[in-house]
Amino acid sequence: MPKAIHFIFNPSEIGAGTRGASLGPEAIRAAARSKGSSLFAEHPVKTTAHFNELLDRKSPYLFAKNIDGLHKVFISLEENISDSIAQNAFPLLIAGDHSSAAGTLAALKKNYPDQRIGVVWIDAHADIHSPYTTPSGNMHGMPIAAALGLDHLDLAKNELDTQTKTLWDTLKSQAFMPEDLIYIGVRDTEIEEEAVMAQLGLRNYTVDELRQKGLQNCLQEISENFVNCDLIYVSFDVDSIDPLETSFGTGTPVAHGISFQEADTILQYFSQDPRLCALEIVEVNPCLDDEKNKMAEQALILIEHIISHLQ
Repeated sequence: MPKAIHFIFNPSEIGAGTRGASLGPEAIRAAARSKGSSLFAEHPVKTTAHFNELLDRKSPYLFAKNIDGLHKVFISLEENISDSIAQNAFPLLIAGDHSSAAGTLAALKKNYPDQRIGVVWIDAHADIHSPYTTPSGNMHGMPIAAALGLDHLDLAKNELDTQTKTLWDTLKSQAFMPEDLIYIGVRDTEIEEEAVMAQLGLRNYTVDELRQKGLQNCLQEISENFVNCDLIYVSFDVDSIDPLETSFGTGTPVAHGISFQEADTILQYFSQDPRLCALEIVEVNPCLDDEKNKMAEQALILIEHIISHLQ
């Protein structure tokens, strides 16, 4: 029997450096309507609180912009995810910026406290900065550090005020272990992130490696890495795809990404794993799309294929 599915729209973009990702979930729904798809009528759609009004003022948190609102987003995420899990439904999240993925992971850990969670992070970026190392202060570069409970104090270049420290500590969850994290497609990192990745021994399957070794071989290796995990969470940032393959409809496009077909294959592969407990798609930004609403249209295709394979 197919899984019951709950869509969770999270329109928060307070962690991003550019504007427009808040419109991503509805842009995907608009793509479905244009296509004549009833996808979002067939499955319940819940929407989290977003606090995007904080973007109308300058954040007082220089190295963790809008962290006060992000804390509240995490609370709303936990409520929605917990409700879906209580109803034995699969949470399929469509979010604005990637910062809230740390809230998703914290919510999953709260619901499955004794379960070991494997994380597949498909992204052009490592997203493992902390407020102590960030060059921008944008929280969508920090979700992995938050979910691992890391500060990187040995690499610190920013001095935090007491309130920022307190808020950052509330976001940290230790939802999973570094050895249970696999990156796919990361290719745009800062020196501090590279140092942390080396310290923790984090595995990144680059675009070149995927093609040299063969995508299926790499996916099999990843599955073997998760042999001791009880659950798997997949977080997919659309900027993992080469912008020439889709469009520039995302906040931080990076050249030489995976192809759309590779993304589709990867997501379908993990959708067939019965341990998959949640999947999240982020950073569709129709305001930046140079081909009308193409990024959202492509994301819709990926979602349709994901749903068709869920066990």
